[in-house]
Amino acid sequence: MRLSLIFTISATFLVAGILCFVAAGYAVTAIEEDSRETVLETLENNDLAWAEVDADGLQVFLAGTAPSEAKRFKAISLAGTVVDAARVIDQMLVADTAAITPPRFSVEILRHEGGITLIGLIPAATDRDELLADVAKATNGAEIADFLNAADYPQPDNWDDALHYAVRSLKMLPRTKISVNADRVEITAMTESLRAKQQVETRLTRTTPENVSLSMDISAPRPVITPFSLRFLIENDVARFDACSADSENAREEILKAAGHAGLQGNTDCTIGLGVPSPLWGQAAVLAIAALDELGDGSLTISDADISLITAPGISEEDFDTVIGRLEAALPTVFSLHAVLTPPQDTGTPVIPEFVATLSPEGLVQIRGRVNSELTRKTVGSFARARFVSDQVYISTRIAEGLPDSWPLRILTGLEALSYLSNGVVTVTPDSLDITGTTGNKEAGAKVSGFLTEKLGDASQFSINVSYQKALDPVASIPTPDECEEMIARMLLGRKILFEPGSATIDATAAPIMDDIAEILKQCGEIKMEIGGHTDSQGREVMNQQLSQARAFAVLDELRKRRVLTSGITAIGYGEDKPIADNNSEAGREDNRRIEFRLIRPEPAKEQPTGLESLEQPVAEQNATAAGATETGADAGDQNQEEPQDEQN
Repeated sequence: MRLSLIFTISATFLVAGILCFVAAGYAVTAIEEDSRETVLETLENNDLAWAEVDADGLQVFLAGTAPSEAKRFKAISLAGTVVDAARVIDQMLVADTAAITPPRFSVEILRHEGGITLIGLIPAATDRDELLADVAKATNGAEIADFLNAADYPQPDNWDDALHYAVRSLKMLPRTKISVNADRVEITAMTESLRAKQQVETRLTRTTPENVSLSMDISAPRPVITPFSLRFLIENDVARFDACSADSENAREEILKAAGHAGLQGNTDCTIGLGVPSPLWGQAAVLAIAALDELGDGSLTISDADISLITAPGISEEDFDTVIGRLEAALPTVFSLHAVLTPPQDTGTPVIPEFVATLSPEGLVQIRGRVNSELTRKTVGSFARARFVSDQVYISTRIAEGLPDSWPLRILTGLEALSYLSNGVVTVTPDSLDITGTTGNKEAGAKVSGFLTEKLGDASQFSINVSYQKALDPVASIPTPDECEEMIARMLLGRKILFEPGSATIDATAAPIMDDIAEILKQCGEIKMEIGGHTDSQGREVMNQQLSQARAFAVLDELRKRRVLTSGITAIGYGEDKPIADNNSEAGREDNRRIEFRLIRPEPAKEQPTGLESLEQPVAEQNATAAGATETGADAGDQNQEEPQDEQN
């Protein structure tokens, strides 16, 4: 009994131990597999699929080759977020760091009067001695300062081709800087002349290696151009240059652009040189080319600061004077202009010089024609700007010889006469002065005639053709007071001056209406008018009267702000006393809330008796008095008889 009991108990413990061992092993396996799969999934979701994951009990092993130290650290960190970081065992390797990028090889070759200077970094494989020998040979044994460094890295492709090309280029470039890279050569140099520059550029371009790009900046000293000249012609609408000079790239571009606008076709060379008489040469050339283009066929010659413009036959004198006058006014002061109007083939009719001034209805004054000196031109300009609006005077006169001594007096007199008109034209010739135009002054014609006679003398020839227009008359064109009242009433049809509710503040939408009323009143001048304010019947009567008064004053104040003469305008508030519609409806009340403009008309004067009426009046009054007394007595008697009866009723 005792042995069997012991055996039974021992067997029970043995079976229990075996079951515990099996259960523990299964649990460990489950934990390992779950940890491995979870960590592996997390790494794959974060683009770390290169990592290998294994588990042994509670420990998680990370293996594999990380692309970089940062990737390795990231894998460890992510695994630590899935399981306890203490359980993560790092067995990863890091890939070898990529080979260091070789340095950028380059050489600067400087050739100057003191010799050759080499600066830069070359591959160790480059034969340094051979390079120095080639440079010395290309420069006829010039002294070389070697500041090159070498680096033991693979030599780039095309390095030898680029370097040998740069050394060969030294033969034709006595003053230069050459920058050499494996795939590019940059050359900056100066040649002795423009021809040498072109030759060098051609040779360098032809000998460039196939796999090397070339950048050139070759300059040449500018030639001294004496005289600094330009000749431009337009013949049968075909434009060309016989000579072209410019002092800068910008001036050349502007000159060629102006010539292209004038009809020049194709590419044209314009020499950039030294010796320009003025830094404004390009501006003067552009103005002169534009003037010739406007006139048509002809020739333009500029020699230093002298400009000669000769037109082809057939150009009208009016166009010639206008264009040349404008050109003379625009040219810089250092330049002098000699313009020739070639007469037509039939020279039977002589050319008559003239001076013309035009005054437009808008006030623009245009002056063209001939003057006899620069002083006269300045005097005409000053006089015109003083007599008319200065910013509306446009002058294009030209200086001409052979004009009469009285020419300045005649043109100033003509300008003064023109100022009497609203618009018109005055034409001055050596023998006559003609003025034509319109005016709003009925006496302007007589004033102009008297003025011309006084200034030019009785024997002078002038013609006046001045017409009166009522619309131009500042007095006759003023509307009558009745017309002003009607104009405002028409303007307010379908429109209304609105106010903010319960306030005397004018609504912003009423600003255009106030502007229109102000414009009408400005035309009317000083008139007596009443601004009446009206309200509906809602609210207290006293409050309505005060509100209407305030609104009427607000309208008057807005007119003052618009510079309307308001000395004859009064503002009165009528409140609800003068309705124009039924106050029992909203529409009627809206109509009653209004501002009215009413003309204040004078009361008719009582007629005063005159002449015979004043003599007959006393006699008539005496007869009337006597008759009245008799009638009164009769009436009094009747009244005395009837009074007792009235008292009884």
